[in-house]
Amino acid sequence: MKFLEFRINTLKNPPKDEESRNAKLLIQGGFINKLGAGIYTFLPLGLRVLNKIENIVREEMNAAGGIELLMPALHPAEYWKITGRWDSFDALLKTKSNFGGEYAIGPTHEEIIYPLLSHFISSYKDLPVSLYQIQTKFRDEKRAKSGLLRCREFRMKDLYSFHVSGEDRDRYYEVMRKAYLKIFKRLELDVIETKASGGTFSELSQEFQVIAESGEDTIYYCPKCKIGINKEVHSGKEKCQKCGGGLTEGQAVEVGNIFPLKKKFAEDFKLTFKDKGGKEALVEAGCYGLGTSRVMGTAAEVFNDSKGIIWPRSIAPFRLHLLELDAKSIKIKAFAEHTYKKLLDAGIEVLYDERDASAGEKFADADLMGIPFRAVISNKTSGKIEFKERDSKEVKLVKSEELIKRLNGNIR
Repeated sequence: MKFLEFRINTLKNPPKDEESRNAKLLIQGGFINKLGAGIYTFLPLGLRVLNKIENIVREEMNAAGGIELLMPALHPAEYWKITGRWDSFDALLKTKSNFGGEYAIGPTHEEIIYPLLSHFISSYKDLPVSLYQIQTKFRDEKRAKSGLLRCREFRMKDLYSFHVSGEDRDRYYEVMRKAYLKIFKRLELDVIETKASGGTFSELSQEFQVIAESGEDTIYYCPKCKIGINKEVHSGKEKCQKCGGGLTEGQAVEVGNIFPLKKKFAEDFKLTFKDKGGKEALVEAGCYGLGTSRVMGTAAEVFNDSKGIIWPRSIAPFRLHLLELDAKSIKIKAFAEHTYKKLLDAGIEVLYDERDASAGEKFADADLMGIPFRAVISNKTSGKIEFKERDSKEVKLVKSEELIKRLNGNIR
């Protein structure tokens, strides 16, 4: 993709009305645009990152037996009144139709998926079933802040699993826990498996936390074993459950949460099945959430330096940033265009900066945008290509064939 064709608009300076690192970098780098507090547009560059995150999540949910669907964001009030959360869910956005009727704008989907399942579950033979969606959610946050870490409109994956027994639910809980660890490993996020209060549904839930100064949660964790406990359930006496060592206090961002719903919503919606003996029984369930847009904000928050973002390779908008310098030279222009075409033909995602701009401006934008690899073609490269990684100072001169080989083989 060519820089000018892709409509990328970087800023020389970070926005003054943002405090968090991720918001400053993502806005300045042309990934997102702020419409209002906690409301952002994902620009073409940012949408590529978000899509890559969601594709990784989707692949691992599918591998864990999840079936994707898409539920409505507009919820008739009657379903929320059945569970009692119409009045008790503090962040619930509500609206009235001009033609009668009240609605909730979906922050979560228990009130929708349970009545949905009543159409499809009648026997133990219909279970287990695991359904998920990746959707835009809405919450009336009192203090929308920290860029993509705390929004009023955000993207989320939520999966619900339904079972004949608590034992089967717990077995699948472990399947999903491992799936989450695979996801975060692919995203290169160093997560802490954190025990936390499950509130209404369970004595304990498990959060996946990423240590970050801007994080809203305080956790106590073992840096060695990557497990911890949320401040809400911390007595001050706990030791690491694995190694027995002391715990470190830190601020963290919750990027995922899994917990058993047990029979709570099944009781509300009378979601039952007939067991092997023909007896009616309530369905057991589990819930598994992961904030995909929050993951994007978290990655920008933790993967950066003084010059800009350093995207993990798995979610970077492009694999290579190709910079054409000395563009007034017909020879350089022809070489850059030829190299760009060869890269595309080799299946490499490349952003080609063909702008009539100074070298300093192009280098600054490349560092700000944080694409993993950079290639420079100029009069100084003498028919070769200057190649470096975003987070390395080492520069190498290579031919186009070697450049492609390095990119496709991850050769350092």
